Amino acid sequence: MNATPDQGQVPPSPQAQTPAAAQVPPQQLQQLDLRDIHAPGAPGAWPPAPGWWLLGALLLTGLALLGRRGWRHWRRARRQHRILSELDGLRGTPCGPAFIAGVSTLLKRVALSRFPRLDVAALTGGDWLAFLDRTGGAGAFQRGAGRVLADGPYAPAPDCDADALLALARDWLRRNT
Repeated sequence: MNATPDQGQVPPSPQAQTPAAAQVPPQQLQQLDLRDIHAPGAPGAWPPAPGWWLLGALLLTGLALLGRRGWRHWRRARRQHRILSELDGLRGTPCGPAFIAGVSTLLKRVALSRFPRLDVAALTGGDWLAFLDRTGGAGAFQRGAGRVLADGPYAPAPDCDADALLALARDWLRRNT
């Protein structure tokens, strides 16, 4: 029985009827340089895998944060050096009203830049000394060499120890800059 395509059978394809080896003459088959199955090559280095992108982003973020921290530290150290060198400029001045006013002014400027203006700007006398003790003076402003800052700028001949006052001011400035 011959079946026709109308009866539900699919006719064979032309490729199935003639295999590829049957189409090539045997002389040409021997001339073909066929290789055995081989594994694919290693993947290229670019573009990197997503993990490397993530590691690179984390590394750049870490370097940026480290650079920012280093920059802030450098600026703080530079500012502290400028302030302490200004305090050292007062070292040769005799311990009088100008010297005491210079130390007090420097301390007030630093306090205004570090603490809220409303808390610092109006402080004078004992309140000023109490503030200095509270923020790093450890009682030496009210009971020690810093007492002279309360009324020394207004006294004609204040009783002060210039080296002790400079050491106290230097210690306060180092803590607060």
